[in-house]
Amino acid sequence: MKVRVDVDCTPEEARAFFGLPDVKPMQDAMMSKLQSEMTKRFADMDPEALMKMWFPTGLKGWEDMQNAFWAEFGKGLGAKGGEK
Repeated sequence: MKVRVDVDCTPEEARAFFGLPDVKPMQDAMMSKLQSEMTKRFADMDPEALMKMWFPTGLKGWEDMQNAFWAEFGKGLGAKGGEK
């Protein structure tokens, strides 16, 4: 035997029925605080600060990484060229 019960209610009504607390005011307060903090952080960041954060050693570090990649790719191409 199968029994099926459909309940049509809003989330607020379901919370009240089961005795759960209403957390919407807390969520709204936290989201408001998060939004203001994010807005403040983005306003404080300028392009120069972002570049210093992303590339702490400057472009020299970026060039070293590129050279390391090219050296490794060159090794792979040399090995395939020798197999032919």
